[in-house]
Amino acid sequence: MPKGGAHFTSQELAQVLSHYDIGIIQQIKPLVAGNRGAPKQIIISDSGKYLLKRRAKGKDDRYRVAFAHAVQQHLKDKNFPVSRLICSRDEKNSFLELDNHIYELFEFVNGTRFDGSIEAVVDCGSSLAKFHLFLKDFSFQPTPLKGSFHDSSAVRGYLKKIGSEKNSDPANDTLRKTTESLMTMYNNSSVNVNQLGYDEWPQQIIHGDWHPGNMLFSGGKVAAVLDFDSLKVSSMLTDLANGALQFSIVGGRPNPADWPDYLDQSKLVHFLYGYCEVNMLNEEQFKTMPDLMIETLIAEAVLPIAATGFFVNLSGADFLKMIQRKCAWIDNNRDTLSEAIKHSLRDLPK
Repeated sequence: MPKGGAHFTSQELAQVLSHYDIGIIQQIKPLVAGNRGAPKQIIISDSGKYLLKRRAKGKDDRYRVAFAHAVQQHLKDKNFPVSRLICSRDEKNSFLELDNHIYELFEFVNGTRFDGSIEAVVDCGSSLAKFHLFLKDFSFQPTPLKGSFHDSSAVRGYLKKIGSEKNSDPANDTLRKTTESLMTMYNNSSVNVNQLGYDEWPQQIIHGDWHPGNMLFSGGKVAAVLDFDSLKVSSMLTDLANGALQFSIVGGRPNPADWPDYLDQSKLVHFLYGYCEVNMLNEEQFKTMPDLMIETLIAEAVLPIAATGFFVNLSGADFLKMIQRKCAWIDNNRDTLSEAIKHSLRDLPK
């Protein structure tokens, strides 16, 4: 792969675009965003503006692509904010298969990135609720991937792998103690959620990666939801807890040791408020939120660290210590968070 990520060749672009009826091409320029293994080009023609994407290796299973496109089309039919898929001229398919690659062409959506405003946070919560409601009874064959970060043997396996380094380095002893602590918190949270009735609640298609980077905004509202690569079947509560965490987590400093323990309580509350404006939870479901957030915090960190020793370019050991602090903060402040959520929901119409 060339430095800077995967890219299109001129010949490849010409061949791919020859399969679409989008008029005379006026301009083509690369878009650097998202997965660097999935190159993207902005295409401007006399009929409009489009985004061309070649799916990354490992993300190019044609059945999963077909499933994702069926979901996007269903949402588009419900006027949910997703980009319109452009079908190929030849076979009228929503994706194109050429030379062992899969290509997608979308209508380009103008928008801005998440600005951190409360208005945008509320709308992201509301949009997730609509996503769940619109897909509540949606079915697709073959059955899509099932499962989540909750009560996962895979997560436990990754934690064991990370903590199993055996040598005399004192840093490994610290890492082992960190993973043992995370394992205890993960197990406790899994038990708590199960005791609240998790297994009895229905499962459906969820987004699986609901975070600010997967959305475009206009005027404080969601203009487009992006990235449907993580779709699966699970409880919508796992989607909600992950979204609540992603919109309220506080970090961003170069060194994970400098990241604060706390969550942004205002954003957490407003995200859940937006969701419940559209789709109200019952009391037992609300009680799962702190534990599900602990589970997803741990789960998101351990897979890349088990594989590489790093989280992106951050030390795996340092990152896990930060995760441990944040999980402990959620656990210690669960009553405060629950009361804040309850208080905010009193303003909702009965």
